[in-house]
Amino acid sequence: MPVGVLGPPRHRTSTFTQAGRRRDPGRRRHREDVQHDRRRSRRHPPPASTGGPTTSSTDVATGRAHMTTEPAITAFTRLTSSYGGPGAGASYEQMWQWSVKDTEGFWTAVNDYCALVWETEPDAITDGVAMPHTQWFPGGRMNYASQVFAQQRHGPAVVGHNENGISQTLSWDELEEQVAALTATLVDLGVRTGDRVVGYLPDRPEAIVAFLAAASLGAVWSGCGADLAGDAVLARMAQLEPTCLIAASGYHHRGRWIDRTSDVDAVREALSSLRVTVIVGEDRAARDNALTWEAAVTPTGRRSPAAVPSGHPLWVLFSSGTTGPPKGIIHSHAGVVAEHLKTLRLLFDMRPGDQFFWYTTLTWMMWNLRLSGLLCGATVHCFDGAPTARALWEVAARGKITHLGVSPGYLAASRDAGLHPAADFDLTTLRMLGCTGSVLTAVVHQWAADELGPHVSVSSSTGGTDVVSGFAGGVSTVATRPGEIDARWLGVDMHAWSAEGQPLIDEVGELVVTTPMPSMPIGFWNDSDGSRYRSAYFEEFPGVWRHGDWVTITNRGSVVVHGRSDATLNRHGIRMGSADICQVVEDLPEVTEALVVGVEEPDGGYWMPMFITLTEGARLDEELSKAVKAAVREKVSPRHVPDEVIEAPGIPHTPTGKKLEVPVKNILRGLIRADQVRAIDQPELLGFYHHVGDTRRATR
Repeated sequence: MPVGVLGPPRHRTSTFTQAGRRRDPGRRRHREDVQHDRRRSRRHPPPASTGGPTTSSTDVATGRAHMTTEPAITAFTRLTSSYGGPGAGASYEQMWQWSVKDTEGFWTAVNDYCALVWETEPDAITDGVAMPHTQWFPGGRMNYASQVFAQQRHGPAVVGHNENGISQTLSWDELEEQVAALTATLVDLGVRTGDRVVGYLPDRPEAIVAFLAAASLGAVWSGCGADLAGDAVLARMAQLEPTCLIAASGYHHRGRWIDRTSDVDAVREALSSLRVTVIVGEDRAARDNALTWEAAVTPTGRRSPAAVPSGHPLWVLFSSGTTGPPKGIIHSHAGVVAEHLKTLRLLFDMRPGDQFFWYTTLTWMMWNLRLSGLLCGATVHCFDGAPTARALWEVAARGKITHLGVSPGYLAASRDAGLHPAADFDLTTLRMLGCTGSVLTAVVHQWAADELGPHVSVSSSTGGTDVVSGFAGGVSTVATRPGEIDARWLGVDMHAWSAEGQPLIDEVGELVVTTPMPSMPIGFWNDSDGSRYRSAYFEEFPGVWRHGDWVTITNRGSVVVHGRSDATLNRHGIRMGSADICQVVEDLPEVTEALVVGVEEPDGGYWMPMFITLTEGARLDEELSKAVKAAVREKVSPRHVPDEVIEAPGIPHTPTGKKLEVPVKNILRGLIRADQVRAIDQPELLGFYHHVGDTRRATR
């Protein structure tokens, strides 16, 4: 299997032994008691309430989800004294300092508090090897799906919404039965551990069932949203040589059914490695030598999740493809389970019976984080539809959502549409509004906080597909300042560094992470020597993760994100790359070359112009501009369509022929002058981009 190998096998040394600390048998008995109680509560769960097991009936009656128990982060802080941590009464800053300095103690505490389910306990937290070769939980065996089905069960497991309302509900028993049935079907049809199972699906409950079935048998999952055109799907999935495709015949968008039958057919034809195809929502599947979804989840047998090594690949997420084909980023079972439980249980304060909805597609990492609400026993809500100004608030109201996630752009659109969310919709169960995907400005942050009231925590976070998690975000015990992110998250050794590798406070620097995180990639797909992985994150500062964002760490410990320091585009919270977009435009006969950049603007806007050069005799008129946008819409995705198409006198390159995307973006933002750019083939071109940027800023 062509999984990236980061280096030769290394001798496993226990960090417990290195630190002079062995596992406390009392703590292990405590963890076993917790897991026994969870298994018992699955069989005999207490009555559920709309606000979760920690919400009183009085609170639910008055419509506010006030917690009758302390936040999880407070309870966790108190118990850390048994693990070498600061213990009860410690500030969040003290907890963060301990979490990044004592990797073994912190993650052992997370393991015990969150009751990770191990078939075989690991020998250590890490193997003690520095980034980028760190192995987490060596010797351990587990399965992501086993952790899901070990949870207390309150209410439904998964709820599907479309533009007309709730379309589907799966109880925990139904979810487990469908996952077991689909797992058995795939095994019967020859899908094995390590094979790739790929999804081309809208945000529906079937996608969650498909992922859990793949994880259960030890296959490797990868998903693409149904909004992507077939060519964009193949740019990702063909790399994996999948044995199984689970696809939908279409999706809902603004009251219309968008048919994807021809795209699915093209994908199937191009993937010669396929042995199994399952079609969701299509009655022609049988005659096309494919299974219907209904047949695939009809019980013909039952298979429990198979324990796999801690570092076994769980899924492949794809980068945006800025400089070429999208990169396949591999994450592991144990790394994801540990990181997501820390994030959701401790920092989001998510509990059994909570209702979790974050608007996303399968292409975005937030789909992966949101489905991990199941690890906490929360109900996960999906939405197959367009995020119109009212749509997501309507999902939150009818789903009695406790934890809601949207993009800054969506909040701005809601404000501009004249909505008053708390007055216009029943959001009385809402406790947390999370926001990520791009920079949340102070003005939009304050608007949301004012509209929702003091009972709802409004917080911004920053992270990435690369780690399928966050680096910094909201914390219930830390004061929130509009325009800033509350704090660096526990276990994330994040800093702002100068170009010389010096830490900065109250100054803009590169976002770096200086010690390992469990959900850092175990490699890139088809990167056997690990060279592409090292080049992506560890080249500028050897042994240190450079993420590609400009950030400021304030003297209060909060974080301000200023945007991407590389050329990744980030529109409406969906990261994308320029290569996909430019390629289809450069295929037009009138276009010789194209350059697209994303510009974060001071008012929170995001401007995505495309610059093109034309063949001799061609002219950029309204018809050609429409043709450019239509090519992107049809062959890539509606989300990739540029805001403007501008004729340029030329596209600047490095001496080796690489387009100067980052310098052009920074010139358009006014961050650098044209004469500051070095190593360029045609320096005279930069004056044009400088003029475009000046004009744009003057007219905003």
